[in-house]
Amino acid sequence: MDDYQRQVQLELTVWQKQMLQRPSLISKLSKSLQTKINTWIPEKIHRVITATIKQMIRGVLFGANYITAKPLTDLSLQSREALVQQRIETYKTTAAFEGGITGAGGILLGFADFPILIGLKLKLLFDIASMYGFNAADYKERVYLLHIFELAFSSDEHRRKIYLEMVDWDQKSKDLPDDIHQFDWRNFQQEYRDYIDLAKMAQLIPIIGAPVGFVVNSRLIKKLGKTAMNAYRMRLLFTTHPEVRRRPSPLSF
Repeated sequence: MDDYQRQVQLELTVWQKQMLQRPSLISKLSKSLQTKINTWIPEKIHRVITATIKQMIRGVLFGANYITAKPLTDLSLQSREALVQQRIETYKTTAAFEGGITGAGGILLGFADFPILIGLKLKLLFDIASMYGFNAADYKERVYLLHIFELAFSSDEHRRKIYLEMVDWDQKSKDLPDDIHQFDWRNFQQEYRDYIDLAKMAQLIPIIGAPVGFVVNSRLIKKLGKTAMNAYRMRLLFTTHPEVRRRPSPLSF
């Protein structure tokens, strides 16, 4: 490994430990609070958000062949990540302005932010996958992409479970069912909603909606980008440098 790869491996190890941390008391209390807040939101709004998330994500996934860039080859890890960082910054800016505009437009435009932001997040993941050299048009790569999404936007307890499913993905993916409809869509959308509901509902409030949307969208994209980088680092370093496998398994942290 060169100096850059050693630094990346160090960052990856720290990130892996974070993914495996048990839920803290504060995290458990926050989850309980979010569950309580969900009971205050009209069921009609819940149904609209759930259907939007589910159909939007399915639509993007099944249209992957039309929006996925060709995987990049023959690039160093450092060169790949320079491109990834640039792409994340571009999406952060786009999402921030989108959030500010929809947040300033009241409830109707505020609801429009949900599908728009989901589309931006998924497109970013497709771009990052291709920059790391993975073909996101492949069904199994799209499932991994969905796991990255879950990893970024879920409770601590669910995050740990998903991370463990992603470790040694190239081997585990061989046992995936052929039908993507068997993916756990219900858990996926519920965790996502619980993670972003509080901030996104604040975006619907007059006056503060615009600045809230600007800041929240930027932070959500940044978190997703960082999660995706480490998720693909985990696979790329293991593939390129087999000696990494002889180090303590992430499962033993």
